[in-house]
Amino acid sequence: MNGSCNQCPRQCGTHRTSDSLGFCGIPMDIYVARCAPHLWEEPPISGTRGSGTVFFSGCNLRCVFCQNAVISRDCKGTPVTREELCSMILALTEQGVHNINLVTPTHYTEQLIPVLEKVKPKINIPIVWNSSGYEAVSALRRLEGLVDIYLPDFKYMSSDLSASYSKAPDYAQVATEAVLEMYRQVGMPTFDEKGLMKKGLIVRHLILPGCRKDSMEVVRHLADILPSDGFKLSLMRQYTPEFALHTPFKNLHRQLTDFEYSSVMDEALRLGLDGYMQGKESATTKFTPDF
Repeated sequence: MNGSCNQCPRQCGTHRTSDSLGFCGIPMDIYVARCAPHLWEEPPISGTRGSGTVFFSGCNLRCVFCQNAVISRDCKGTPVTREELCSMILALTEQGVHNINLVTPTHYTEQLIPVLEKVKPKINIPIVWNSSGYEAVSALRRLEGLVDIYLPDFKYMSSDLSASYSKAPDYAQVATEAVLEMYRQVGMPTFDEKGLMKKGLIVRHLILPGCRKDSMEVVRHLADILPSDGFKLSLMRQYTPEFALHTPFKNLHRQLTDFEYSSVMDEALRLGLDGYMQGKESATTKFTPDF
């Protein structure tokens, strides 16, 4: 990196020092909040031995309802060097995890490229890029060949919702371009004999209470822009209001209803989309990692 940071769609242009932080709230150093096997991802990611997750501190979206707010907004974490991060990834691999899962990596893209270039030839498991979907295509292109599985969110179609909850009125347009670039890079999903994903695209969508109609627009949009067999849809109902009680958005102060989830799920099925669903037991804080 040289000088100002413009690697995400916000184009902050800050130098990311302690005196000049961008929207992500993190200086140019790499901050890691957690590095451990994780069993609560989608089945072809977690498998039986877990996904090797590296949770990064800070976030370029910082949604008001984020269940990982202690690291995304409060930026809890420990600075590590590139060499230390390489060692952490290799140590995870030795624990038998099914993949290396980089969680909220967008604002570290430039810093992570040399790390991935160094570790990828040494491991025989996929690299997962697990992000908010709010990505710059120019940055994603630099990851081509380094990432095997893209696991982005597609959070909103409504610019009003994305502006209110994530201060990103352009979210839908940016995420559309990002998802298309991800699909261009990894193509059709492929799995091994045990059903673990080796390469491909899984698009996550978290249904928010009071936002059912927007969620239905999201799944329709995904069905329009991607081949139905070219990606897996992960339709999430793990929303927990505990993380949004501080906000003025009253709809976010309650749980999702069965009707809200089932109506969006039915629309996804009607459109012929395949993927992963969640039961209501997922809507609890016990699935939030201890950072």
